[in-house]
Amino acid sequence: MLSIKELHTSYGGLKALDNVTIKIEPGQFVAIVGPNGAGKTTLFKSISGTVSAERGDIQWQGQSIMAMSPAQRPELGIAHVPEGRQMFRELTVLENLEMGAQTAEAKSNWTRNLDQVLGLFPVLGERRNQLAGTLSGGEQQMVAIGRGLMSAPKLLMLDEPSMGLAPKITDMIFERIEEIHKETDIAILLVEQRVAEALASCDYGYVLQSGRIALEGTPEALMKDETVRSVYLGL
Repeated sequence: MLSIKELHTSYGGLKALDNVTIKIEPGQFVAIVGPNGAGKTTLFKSISGTVSAERGDIQWQGQSIMAMSPAQRPELGIAHVPEGRQMFRELTVLENLEMGAQTAEAKSNWTRNLDQVLGLFPVLGERRNQLAGTLSGGEQQMVAIGRGLMSAPKLLMLDEPSMGLAPKITDMIFERIEEIHKETDIAILLVEQRVAEALASCDYGYVLQSGRIALEGTPEALMKDETVRSVYLGL
């Protein structure tokens, strides 16, 4: 589905990604973990097209998308839920969800997608007419994920969904992400600092360090790796 080959990207004058190669199959849940500054968010921005790669290739279903504009990429079925949620604070919950439904497929499946989002996050139905800026952090994260789902994606990219959330809310968000994985055919690409939770949920994982892929493998293999256990899991 998505294949990233030997990607090199600089951001803010610094090399952020150095020869990064990853692959996501249809319906697969892939996690990318690593410390702050490892290049995780830059990778997402490169896929979305908001940051231009210097070398390498990004292919979607076998075709390069490097020349496509950021506005064209959602039409392929790529949804990016950004770090920090980035709500339209002066719009209601429902209006924020509507902002996600801009592709042709999303508009034709509006009712089905809205039912899916409200099924995952019932509180959003209760808050549908409330301004997004008045919601709690956890509720805003639900809106952000819901907005991504409203685009009818084939690939849902989630950038640090646990950021700034209490542990109980984080657990609930991860449960919903796992539910999306199990009950839909949407592929998930997750960037996350909470390594244990990310690896417990995914099918395959990559460890990104200083812009390079340091390790990759099944979650079971990564959880047994001594570097992962000592540096990321504190074991």
